[in-house]
Amino acid sequence: MAIRPHIGGAVWIAIVLKTANGSSCSGRVLRTGGAALPLWSPALAFALVRNSYRQGGLYACDRACAKPAAVEVGVKLMRRSRLPAILASLLAVAIAAGGAYWFSSSSTQRAAVQSKKSSQSGQRGGAVPVVTQLVTVEEFPIRRRTIGILESPATVIIRSRIDSQVLEQHVTDGDIVKKGDLLFTLDDREIKATIARDEATIAKDQAALTQADAALRRTQELISKNVAPQQQLEQATAAFKAAQQTVEADQAVLQADQLRLGYAELKAPITGRIGAIRVAPGNLVSANDTAGLVTLTQMQPLRVSFTLPERDLAALREAAQRTPPATVRVYTAADPEPLSSGTLDFVDSSVDSSSGTIAAKATFPNEHYKLWPGQYVDVEVDLAVMPNTATIPTVAIQSGQRGPYVFIAKADQSVEMRSVELAGAEGGRTAIRSGLNSGERIVVQGQLRLSPGTHWYEAEPVPGANQAAAGDNSGSQASVKTSQP
Repeated sequence: MAIRPHIGGAVWIAIVLKTANGSSCSGRVLRTGGAALPLWSPALAFALVRNSYRQGGLYACDRACAKPAAVEVGVKLMRRSRLPAILASLLAVAIAAGGAYWFSSSSTQRAAVQSKKSSQSGQRGGAVPVVTQLVTVEEFPIRRRTIGILESPATVIIRSRIDSQVLEQHVTDGDIVKKGDLLFTLDDREIKATIARDEATIAKDQAALTQADAALRRTQELISKNVAPQQQLEQATAAFKAAQQTVEADQAVLQADQLRLGYAELKAPITGRIGAIRVAPGNLVSANDTAGLVTLTQMQPLRVSFTLPERDLAALREAAQRTPPATVRVYTAADPEPLSSGTLDFVDSSVDSSSGTIAAKATFPNEHYKLWPGQYVDVEVDLAVMPNTATIPTVAIQSGQRGPYVFIAKADQSVEMRSVELAGAEGGRTAIRSGLNSGERIVVQGQLRLSPGTHWYEAEPVPGANQAAAGDNSGSQASVKTSQP
């Protein structure tokens, strides 16, 4: 049996009778003293209470499935649950009253909001809120953007020109050295001994030359006196010349050995940065070692090599020939600011027929060593400048079946849809080749709700909707960027 509250304040009781086999039976009519009463009637509840004490709860369901004990238990539950039922009824009444008040208040508020919107709509006359900007005319740089690789103008592998042993190492990994700085010292004792021998040989042969010269002079005196035969003179002359050539040969050998002595000191042939040193002092080196002791790379200046499509060849050549040459900037993928700026100084002599591209190079001073040989960078080249070009925010341009178009905000508060021809875009700005004039007002926000002839009114820009539309029209320059095919 459960006591349930009613909205009107009456209490009604649900009784579930237990059958003999333990199942439940919820009859609609309960017979008591020969009279039939509805199961949910309040009179039934009072009858059950009264008769349960007088007769011990002898009642029967209309289905004849209940036992007196089950009804008696239900009466006791009803008596214990009367106070909670009254409290539950009061709580239900309070909730119902609160809900009715909230519903009434909400309806009033909704009606007020709707009335306000209707009033505003009547005032605007169905116009669409938009954000507009003026078309500006300015110089528009034509730029091309592609991928390039940094190169060093000179890379030298330091090798030994003699077979020797490394005695001293004067640099470490990563040092910046200047041309002529001493890098390594090799063992030169054997070469010095060879030079000493060469000098001794020269002295001996020089003495022989002196003797041959004296013999030639004596023979010439004898011949003048007709004492010696002509053959003797010829022999003395040949001996003198042979001794003379021997001395010259000895001097050449000495010079060669002295030159080999200079190979014992390995010096920097260019200014650059030392790479990883491969040979430590004490190791033997040979003249036929292809790996070398270390690699020296020139770091200042550096060059960037890149390619552009064949259609840009004419503009690229003009940019390289003008004074000053075209500016080239390099970027990394993670940094919008350029690493360095250089000048275009080389255009290849032929177009690569397999790729349809033309190779070019630019030189960068690399004063702060921000650039590194072998590094891939984004390259941006200033090819030319288009003067007096109409520019607008890129977000103002819409795409249609007939090509790009914009909405013109006219002075009579209506809009016009106009097709435009684009010249290029970069950084949120687009250059217009034809279709717009300076001073015309275009729509940059709210285009989705517009159609030709729609009325408009100026609204506040949506924060963060687009930075290009919210920015200043003047003072910013756009440019054309294309990627390498």
